[in-house]
Amino acid sequence: MNQAAAPNAVVFHKKPVPHAEAKNWSVEAVAELFALPFNDLLFMAQTVHREHFDASKVQLSTLLSIKTGGCPEDCGYCPQSVRYDTGVTSQDLMPLDEVLQAAQAAKAAGASRFCMGAAWRGPKQRDLDEVKQMIAGVKALGLQTCATLGMLKQGMAGELKDAGLDYYNHNLDTAPEKYGDIIGTRGYDDRLDTLRQVRESGMNVCCGGIVGMGETREERAGLLAQLANLDPQPESVPINNLVKVEGTPLAEQEGIDWSEFVRTIAVARITLPRSFVRLSAGRQQMPESVQALCFLAGANSIFYGDKLLTTGNPEADRDRQLFEKLDLQPL
Repeated sequence: MNQAAAPNAVVFHKKPVPHAEAKNWSVEAVAELFALPFNDLLFMAQTVHREHFDASKVQLSTLLSIKTGGCPEDCGYCPQSVRYDTGVTSQDLMPLDEVLQAAQAAKAAGASRFCMGAAWRGPKQRDLDEVKQMIAGVKALGLQTCATLGMLKQGMAGELKDAGLDYYNHNLDTAPEKYGDIIGTRGYDDRLDTLRQVRESGMNVCCGGIVGMGETREERAGLLAQLANLDPQPESVPINNLVKVEGTPLAEQEGIDWSEFVRTIAVARITLPRSFVRLSAGRQQMPESVQALCFLAGANSIFYGDKLLTTGNPEADRDRQLFEKLDLQPL
């Protein structure tokens, strides 16, 4: 044993990386984090996590699809696109009373944030007026409110903010150089423009991406660099592991190894130190042991409930049992 080293010292075998508070993360610097030895990376991520959060607390959010199917976009991962035969049919916007019943049930089950998703390219004004009533009703129940409605026209973000919306979700999905392989009906700049409008309205931003879509590790680093360089950084960062749905172009895509997913969570925590990093789509397919490593790597938010838009999600009882095993508490 090297007597000069402290008993718990960790030696990092790569050249120094920027501090977690760095304002400008290069793709190369983020890739260097990915390349760290696995244990060193998790140690660094856990250290950063504890600087900003209680490591025993996890935020619980519930996501409801308030308008399912019939989306005109061609996102290669999405079973709600009208372009693909996935068995998902187009449905009308849910009635207000059903949305509020679902929100009340989510609150009773322990959720603190209620997210509403609609399969639109972007809302029409008449749609927005109905969604604003839902937001106001959910807010009145004492829940944080979040919505993902697609691209917003000028002024819509302000209307949503005035209705009581706390967070707007609009994911970048992947790195700019990979984006064209996944989506052709909406540009990267369109996504950035919606995020700009949300920020200017004073709302919080929920923005993340999807891994396992055939991207390289460098492209995963590119996605996280994009997220980390948003100014200010997103308050919530959902990390989705592709759920392969028959009928979509990515149905046969080879996924990423569990260790690479955990690395992605850890790098997200280091580069986005004050953001809630959320385990989102794909969690149903993860063993409890992998989820535990994700929490160790700095994940501190999950979607909680039976369904994630149109795909399954671990049942609430299973999540409660996992939290008991890991001594985790809802935030």
